[in-house]
Amino acid sequence: MHKSERLFQLVNHLKGRKVAVTAKQLADRLAVSERTIYRDIQNLQTSGVPVEGEAGIGYLIKDCDLPPMMFSPQELQALLIGSRMLQAWTDPQLAQQAHSAIAKIEAVLPPHLKQLSDNLPFLAVGFTHAEKDQHHSQMIRSAIESKHQLCLSYQDAKGQPSNRTIEPLGLVYWGGKWTIIAFCLLRQAYREFRLDRIDSLEQIDVQFEFEQTKSMAHYIEIVRSEQCKT
Repeated sequence: MHKSERLFQLVNHLKGRKVAVTAKQLADRLAVSERTIYRDIQNLQTSGVPVEGEAGIGYLIKDCDLPPMMFSPQELQALLIGSRMLQAWTDPQLAQQAHSAIAKIEAVLPPHLKQLSDNLPFLAVGFTHAEKDQHHSQMIRSAIESKHQLCLSYQDAKGQPSNRTIEPLGLVYWGGKWTIIAFCLLRQAYREFRLDRIDSLEQIDVQFEFEQTKSMAHYIEIVRSEQCKT
């Protein structure tokens, strides 16, 4: 483990604790020697981190304002992959936010982690995510956040058209396709609508409320229950 990464993890372990942590406990957790922990504690104190305690008793960092903690290579890799998927498979607005967030993270990365970011061997390709779907995704996200009903023209798997008024509850990505999870006013039940089968979409000036039996959590509970039966 790189020293800078170990120091950040050490601060994470000590920050906000009410009970002191001994050097041995820290050494076991970080898989280093107690001598290394003592040196690291001294380095942190010298750099201005308010580590309290002493050898034989333990250490802690009381509540204080500290800069954001650095990510481990695995954490950074997960964030970068997620960001690239968002940029490839969501709407331009959300993609830009993901790009902006990663740019802020990369701006403060040490060289060894910056290299990981530059050489990440994962690619998310959104060639089949049509511009129309991107526009619809942005409208749907807005409607979910503001709890507004949507009126949509839709084609089912057989190409049969229909018009529906729905209360959008969430968007689910099924690996290549986005699906709206909604409460359909026509069917008075949960329904799924694939983004790529929507011909037109309009937000209407009618709001709704999430309920215990009308929410993403309730929908997922039903799906999980049905899967357990099979």
